[in-house]
Amino acid sequence: MPLALVVHGGAGAIRPERQDPARAGCSAAALAGWGVLAAGGSALDAVQAAIVALENDPGFNAGTGAVLTADGRAELDAGLMDGQTLQVGAVASVIRMKNPIALARRVLASPHVLLTGTGAEQFALAAGLPLCDPADLVTPAQRERWRNGNGQGGATSIGAPAGSGQLAVATLPGADSHALDDDGDRHGTVGAVAVDGAGRVAAGASTGGIAAKHPGRVGDTPLVGCGFYAEEGLGGVSSTGHGEDFIRLLLARRAAEMLGAGLSAQAAACEAIWLLQRRAGGSGGLIVLDAEGRVGAARNTPAMAYAYVVEGMAEPIAGI
Repeated sequence: MPLALVVHGGAGAIRPERQDPARAGCSAAALAGWGVLAAGGSALDAVQAAIVALENDPGFNAGTGAVLTADGRAELDAGLMDGQTLQVGAVASVIRMKNPIALARRVLASPHVLLTGTGAEQFALAAGLPLCDPADLVTPAQRERWRNGNGQGGATSIGAPAGSGQLAVATLPGADSHALDDDGDRHGTVGAVAVDGAGRVAAGASTGGIAAKHPGRVGDTPLVGCGFYAEEGLGGVSSTGHGEDFIRLLLARRAAEMLGAGLSAQAAACEAIWLLQRRAGGSGGLIVLDAEGRVGAARNTPAMAYAYVVEGMAEPIAGI
């Protein structure tokens, strides 16, 4: 089975000076996940490694550098799914986890699916994961942004036709004028999908949510079928955008079902974003891998940072 991995760093508006760092960050994350796959590791391990790299990069809205809530805290969500076993692990509204995707992985291995807030952090301690000072997650740039208020801010799709090693660029009309990335105004998520040598697929996502969000607000990112989904024989999906609209449509699951109905990874990605726009008026993007490791992605926002690598490529291809 061909190895494949794709990551995203959030869909929305990305300022010109942030575009090169966003490409570089996504490329580094893809390499982190690819290293796991190339060494014979599982898709689940590869997705976790890629997302940890993005959480550790303060340029993305996840982990360190996440946007702040209305009361000035980084409040984090993450989720992860194993497509072979259908095991899911997710956490929401945690404030003392440097890498919430690592905690989601521990939840996946437990009887639970979703843990929140202090209960999730108590579970982390019992699982041997260290807690951090909430202040450690807050970067000077995000603190300054919070103090100054958050700005206001769609539009293209990206994807690979079946059998293609390159991303083809198409265009979808923007749904509205509000940007979704951490450099935009309100939203952002990071995510990854991988297929390993045994044909196993996994998907995950991690986010700081909406800038200046109400404390305790939870979007699609930790909700299986909404912000992420993976299933053997179908493929995997990771979403980014206005979470409430992804939740209403169970969009990640719908995109996977489109793969099962015979659509290519690219066609499924585009159709899912059209559905998001038509039925909910929503904005965002998603990445897709089918069961054969073919890549697709789409957005109706001005940009989406991404990188992907498939077997036979010398290095990841990254773009905005």
